[in-house]
Amino acid sequence: MSTESTERTGPLTGVKIVEFAQVIAGPLAGTLMADLGADVVHVESPIGGDSARYMGPEKDGHHLWWKVLGRNKRSVTLDLRVDDGKALAHRLVQWADVVIVTFRADTVVKYGLDWDSIQKINPSATLLQISGYGARSSKKNSPGFGKMGEARSGVVNLTGFEDGPPVHTGFSHGDAISGLMGAFAVTAALNKRERDPQRRGEWIDLALSDTLLRLIEWQIILRDQLDIIPERAGNQLAVAPAAVVNVYRAADGGWITVTSGTPRSVMNIATLLGFDAQEFATNAAQIAGRQKLDDGLREWMSRHDTAECLAQMEATGVVGSKVFNVDDILADPIFKERELIATVPDADLGEVRMQGVIPQIVTNPGTVWRTGPELGADNALVYGQWLGLDEAALADLTEAKVI
Repeated sequence: MSTESTERTGPLTGVKIVEFAQVIAGPLAGTLMADLGADVVHVESPIGGDSARYMGPEKDGHHLWWKVLGRNKRSVTLDLRVDDGKALAHRLVQWADVVIVTFRADTVVKYGLDWDSIQKINPSATLLQISGYGARSSKKNSPGFGKMGEARSGVVNLTGFEDGPPVHTGFSHGDAISGLMGAFAVTAALNKRERDPQRRGEWIDLALSDTLLRLIEWQIILRDQLDIIPERAGNQLAVAPAAVVNVYRAADGGWITVTSGTPRSVMNIATLLGFDAQEFATNAAQIAGRQKLDDGLREWMSRHDTAECLAQMEATGVVGSKVFNVDDILADPIFKERELIATVPDADLGEVRMQGVIPQIVTNPGTVWRTGPELGADNALVYGQWLGLDEAALADLTEAKVI
């Protein structure tokens, strides 16, 4: 069992979080805050633990995704179905500044981890509750996963080409954005608590479709005011910030995205293609000439290799990038300059590489100090040193298979 005492760094150092959460959305919120210094205790069943431990590819019997998703946390085991387990869970709530839960609403109440119960145990604790349809809706007990949330948000309907089916993004988009939004909401709640003389916590209720719905800012107001239902438009976007947003193929097979966000950026594209930039000096002219610019870029790219395209684009002030795969990311000098790829020691696999701490807090940076821990690796530390249980109590709980 771990008794690691690695010094934490980051602006959330000293914040104590306990997560009764599995798979991606809730645990990712915790990981993001752990990266910035928070002490995060990940509570798992003694039998098997979090199912996220077994997701995705493995190497030598060790699942790789967990090494990242579970990083910078303490793992404890706890059987919430028994009275001793619930009592210990409530001691963790009493210890914590933040509680993260992802169970269905009735299960949250059964375990005494709902907002009313937490207020009685620890009025200063903030509750982050993530669920499929929200903890206060008529479907509060219905199961939900991130892809369901993506479909409900409108983002899947907007993704793909006009003559093709809706397309999900190639990662756990809904879960990831919910985790990110959850971490943001928690930090807002902690900031408010610092200014509250009574130091009261907050209840954050997130459904998996909420966060992407918020980020597609224009879809509701377009329907409301213009009677428009935005639909799939390939890489050009249903609502684009300017005349050119698309992906083009270079002569050597590389893909390059080109985007414009200002009138000057569109005029720079015209210059690159040998057109008269003044023909595209107004917004109306740029919209009218959109197809000419798109066709011109497609033809121009087809005559130049990727590196040549990018060099000439940079020289002309055209904004774009090669569409990176992971080898491009690992070789990129800017990612290297920004130290965004971390090398982390792992007990099972030696040194492993993964993303570094993002966002970068320059004046008080976080760190990646451990990969995802073994199940129950921190029982002695958390229950013994942090909650004050003696060795006999720990032994009894272990023998009873509560932990």
